[in-house]
Amino acid sequence: MAALQAYRHLMRAARVAFEGDARVLDGARQSIRQGFRDKASLPASDPSIQSSIQHAEEVASFLKANLVQGKREGSKYKLRIHEMTERGDNDSIKLGNQNIKVDGVKCCSER
Repeated sequence: MAALQAYRHLMRAARVAFEGDARVLDGARQSIRQGFRDKASLPASDPSIQSSIQHAEEVASFLKANLVQGKREGSKYKLRIHEMTERGDNDSIKLGNQNIKVDGVKCCSER
C-alpha cells in the first residue's frame, strides 16, 4: 500500500511541477513508471523497498516545493511559481558569503 501511495504522490508532484510542459511531464511520468516497474518484482520483505519508497516521497516533496520552471518571453524568463512552491526568506542571501559556515568551515573558498 505504501508503494502505491508513493507512486501516486510522485505522479501528482510531477503534474504540479511540470504543468504546461507536455514533453517534460511525459518524460517524468515514463521515468516514474520505469522506476517502479524495476522494483515491482522484489519481495515485500526486501530491505531496499522501504528506502526506495522514502526516496520517492522525498522526490515528490522536492518537486512540489522546490522546482520552479522558467519560460522564456523575449529576452527575459518568467517563472511559474505556484501555491505549493516553498518561499523562504532572504536572510542568508543578505549575509553574502561572509558568515556562512558548514561544520565550522566557511562554505566558499576564502579569498
